[in-house]
Amino acid sequence: MTRISTTRRRKAIALAAEQSAGTRRWLVGAALLLCAFIMLAWSSAVQARSAPDSFADMVERLLPAVVNIQTRQTIEGGQAEQFEEFFKEFFERRGEGGEPPPQQQRRGSSLGSGFVIDPSGFIVTNHHVIADADEVEVVLSDGTKLDATVVGSDKDTDLALLKVETDAPLPSTEWGDSSETRIGDWVVAIGNPFGLGGTVTAGIVSARQRDINAGRYDNFLQTDAAINKGNSGGPMFNLEGQVIGVNTAIFSPSGGSVGIGFATPSSMAKNIIAQLRDSGEVRRGWLGVRIQNVTDELAEGLRLERPRGALVAAVTEGGPAEEAGIKQGDVILEFNGREVSEMRRLPAMVAETAVNSTVDVTIWRRSKEEKVRVTIGELEADQVATAPADQKPEALSPSEMESLGLALGKITPELRARFELDEGTKGVVITEVEEGGSGAEKGLRPGDVIVEVDQEEVLQPSDVVEKVEKAKSEGYRVVTLLVFRQGDFQWVAVRIDQS
Repeated sequence: MTRISTTRRRKAIALAAEQSAGTRRWLVGAALLLCAFIMLAWSSAVQARSAPDSFADMVERLLPAVVNIQTRQTIEGGQAEQFEEFFKEFFERRGEGGEPPPQQQRRGSSLGSGFVIDPSGFIVTNHHVIADADEVEVVLSDGTKLDATVVGSDKDTDLALLKVETDAPLPSTEWGDSSETRIGDWVVAIGNPFGLGGTVTAGIVSARQRDINAGRYDNFLQTDAAINKGNSGGPMFNLEGQVIGVNTAIFSPSGGSVGIGFATPSSMAKNIIAQLRDSGEVRRGWLGVRIQNVTDELAEGLRLERPRGALVAAVTEGGPAEEAGIKQGDVILEFNGREVSEMRRLPAMVAETAVNSTVDVTIWRRSKEEKVRVTIGELEADQVATAPADQKPEALSPSEMESLGLALGKITPELRARFELDEGTKGVVITEVEEGGSGAEKGLRPGDVIVEVDQEEVLQPSDVVEKVEKAKSEGYRVVTLLVFRQGDFQWVAVRIDQS
């Protein structure tokens, strides 16, 4: 009996040991397999980020789709008169009595680049390449010259679409998604710098969403790939050979490339070109607000945890924003599901939105988030987002508002005449500004009208005093003032003097 039990125990121990060893072998195998997967993924990631051995195969495929653009225009009028004046001075200096040659029309020309976006002959370039041109000629990579017509152009984004007629389909490019492009990604530019067609340069994306003060829709990709005069309108490719940008501008103190070039991203260009192809013009969304940036102090005054969004300084009467319930003093935090990280992002977001579409807008109002739905209107060329002033209204001594360094007055006929205020202006007028005070630091001046304090309307100087003292008693260091000056509204964050 004892011998049998011992044998059974030995077998059980041996079986357990064998199972344990099997488990260990399985775990070791699984760990090795996992490591192999990790190494493979890491190797793939490194390979994706590394520079290719050569761009030659990709460039060979893309070169035929990139074209040179030559334009000609007639120079007359003022420019021709300058030539005439020059010849007149030349003859007078020589003491000769000759007459300058008769005024003539002169021919000017310019060079640029473009790329075929459709085999049927549609070509993308810059607006400034073909602006004011009498004739536009496209030169293909094989030297073939074709007359081009301008389908449409958009000055605001500096884009244009041309059309050439051809018997055979042309080699073409395809759009890529610039929103997926990261800083540091490789890019290739092909163009016609200084008339040297078919020139290829390579570099990386140096920055995204650059504002270079070229227009209200600035959102450029920056690259260190060499871009020079004549590259304008040419494509910027990613390593898949897709167009992610249209080369548009350079920063150059010398006139040549210094490694700072800018391209309109495909996320914007694709939509603009599609509209030009469909109708020859661009229809842009319109919200009907005037906005300003949210500074650190304004964020504190608006009780935002950090500066972000676009602060509504004015709402256009009868516009989409007013109809949706957006008010002066609201901060637009999200538009159509996209975060408005800073004020200058909003105009492009709205412009890219289809006219008559309805979108969700998240706003910050009185220290909390709210959502509204807005039906987007169409931006007209002469539309200006201004808010109407309405209605009408005894000066206080500066001591009444020492915490802001201001003297305030109710709008009387005398003050209205003194500061040239419109009949419809309402609020509290600033009559004096203490030198070195909080108001002076923010550029407030006599004649400015305070319309709201911390997003609450004020009509009497006592209203301003009351709201500032309330903010002070609650421990806030800043108040926000909605100021009306010469037809414009602006939010100003003013520090409260705690002394």
